[in-house]
Order: sequence, then C-alpha cells, then structure tokens
Amino acid sequence: MLPNIKIGDAMRNLDLTTLRSFVAVAETGGVTRAAGFLNLTQSAVSMQLKRLEEVLDLCLLDRSSRRIALTASGDQLLGYARRMIEMNDEVLSRLTDQSYEGEITLGVPHDIVYPVIPQVLKRFNAEFPRMKIQLRATGTRDLKEKFARGGCDLILTTESGLDSDGETLIELPLRWIGAPGGIAWRQRPVRMAFGRRCMFRPGVIAALEAAGIEWEMAVESESDRTIEATISADLAIHAMIEGTKPPHLEQINHSGALPVLSVQKINMYGAHRTRGVVLDHLADLLRQSFQNW
Repeated sequence: MLPNIKIGDAMRNLDLTTLRSFVAVAETGGVTRAAGFLNLTQSAVSMQLKRLEEVLDLCLLDRSSRRIALTASGDQLLGYARRMIEMNDEVLSRLTDQSYEGEITLGVPHDIVYPVIPQVLKRFNAEFPRMKIQLRATGTRDLKEKFARGGCDLILTTESGLDSDGETLIELPLRWIGAPGGIAWRQRPVRMAFGRRCMFRPGVIAALEAAGIEWEMAVESESDRTIEATISADLAIHAMIEGTKPPHLEQINHSGALPVLSVQKINMYGAHRTRGVVLDHLADLLRQSFQNW
C-alpha cells in the first residue's frame, strides 16, 4: 500500500547540481574554494545553496563565522547528498560509452600531499571510477628522476625554479616550523632536522649564514617520521611550505630572530603532453585545487 503523500510534496525533487555545490562547500569550508573546485562563479554556488535551502525549507549552513559550518540539518543532509551523487556518477559511468579504464601514476612530494591531494583523488574517483591512480609520495629530486625515466605520468614538485616543460600552480613562502611552545629556535647554534636530499635545505642554510646565525644539523634522515618526531620533541627546527605543517607542529613566531625564508613554487610536469581526456582532467583538478588552496 502506497504511503499517504501530498501531491505538492511528491512533486519536489532535489537537483544534483545543487547537491554537488552543497557537498563542495561542506568539504572545502567556504563558497570561494568550492566555486574554484567546481569551476563555477561564487554567485552561482551561492544561488544553488539558496535554492536548495528553499526547496527543503531548512537552514543548512551556519554563516555566522568566516568559515562556513553545517547546521544540524546540513550535517544530516550531507550523508544523503554524497550517496546520491555517488549513485548518479556510478550509473553514468556504467551505462554510458564514456567508461575509461586504466592506471595513472601521480607523483607528489610527501610534504604537500595534505590537504589538497585527498580531495583531488576523491573527486577524480567519483568521475572516473574505473581508473586507478597510483600515488607516489617522495622528494622532488626522486620524482623528477622517476618522471624522466617514464615512471610517473604526472608529477608535482616543490622547488625555487621551473623547467621549460612544467607549469607553476602556486607560489608559497617557506616558514620556520617547531614544537608547540618550543624553545629550540632560540638556541645557538640553532639545531635543524632535514632530509639529506631536501630541496629546501641549501636555501635555509644560506639564509642562516647570511644572517650570521650559527647552526648545526641535529638530524639527517630520509624518514619524515623521524624528522617530525625530533621537531615535536623540541630538539630541532625545520622549514615547510606555508599551510603544509602537520597538526602536531606549529609555525614559529620568532619576531625576526630567524631570517625570512624564500618563496617556493609548486610545479606540475606532464600536463602538456598529449595523453587524453583522463590525464587532462586530473591536471585540471590539480590546477583548480591548488589555485584555491
């Protein structure tokens, strides 16, 4: 027996485009970033959110702070919205001729995997569920060597320059990183922890020497965990690209006691090669995500 549903209620339908905008805003924390991720204007995303709230007659977003948060109703809708979008994308991928299969190897420096790459991989998987991405996370030098040998289809790098076959996605400054409330940065000689092949290391040392600050290498390791543990124990300091520090470390507020560090480029290589729709789309997702970081 059919449930007793009012005709007006039965005629209301949720639009997947508005749901995609809602999920993007929820996951990125703001309309601006969501617009860049969806390749839409901010006004278009805002209009879609307003339309969704009107259809449901609910307030879905708490706009009282700078970073948008979900209301209780919005939090409840989010799970349903994700499932509806996933089901829609699965139907299209299975029942249309545009079913791409294969594997892409993406190389990313370990220090910029978070927070952008998981979002990109999630969206790419939703749009190309039969494609596999092998993620290689290592240092820039290793990635460029692998790319030159054909071991990666697409790589990101962190470096001060740019080779002729690459493109710069974003430029960000290096920041001094230490233990929360730590004092290691005050000590002289200042003790540092770096990987032996870290691209930032020569420039950081040069900046210290130009400022007349004595230094010593407390830890040289190829293990990121070892370096982070040493810094977290307040035994040394480090330098990382702004916005990439792990939550258990913090940017050092040294008030000029340490030198200003250089600006680094996050570059992409492999996007200019003619590789087809799938690789081009992955490159576009990376561009959008880093430009809206």
